[in-house]
Amino acid sequence: MLETIVFYLFAAVMVGSAVAILLSRNIVRSAMWLLATLGSAAGLYLLLSANFLAAIQLIVYAGGVMILIVFGVMLTSRNPYFRYQPQAREIGIAVVVAIVLCVGMISAMVAGPWPAVPGAHPSPEANTMHQIGTSLLTTYLVPFELVSVLLLAVMIGAAYLARPEKR
Repeated sequence: MLETIVFYLFAAVMVGSAVAILLSRNIVRSAMWLLATLGSAAGLYLLLSANFLAAIQLIVYAGGVMILIVFGVMLTSRNPYFRYQPQAREIGIAVVVAIVLCVGMISAMVAGPWPAVPGAHPSPEANTMHQIGTSLLTTYLVPFELVSVLLLAVMIGAAYLARPEKR
């Protein structure tokens, strides 16, 4: 019973903050609502016993939102309190796309019985965070390090682009 209540709490926070992203005209507030949405998704992953996905959700996506705010807004000398005013044509296109996606998802859900996916339920032989970390630092060390070098290059490029222009 408690798990059901917590699920609906996370789901309500996720839906509410997603709607707040749509309605907010301030880019910083939109980013904060996005942070709440991503945090709620991490909570849902925890309820599914997907601890690694929850940690990655918080570290990569929620942490990425904070980096987005710092590099994308604060360091580019743009006003962080910039208010976005969409045009009527943009709103119309967004509504049409949202309706098409919603109809597609609902029709896929009610299309028929979903086949059972083997291994979709948590089991004792599932990988733990320790096993995933060990394989990342042994078997997959080279791709892991290449991704870290790529991310470092992206951060250096963002800092270079955000620097003030000398005249």
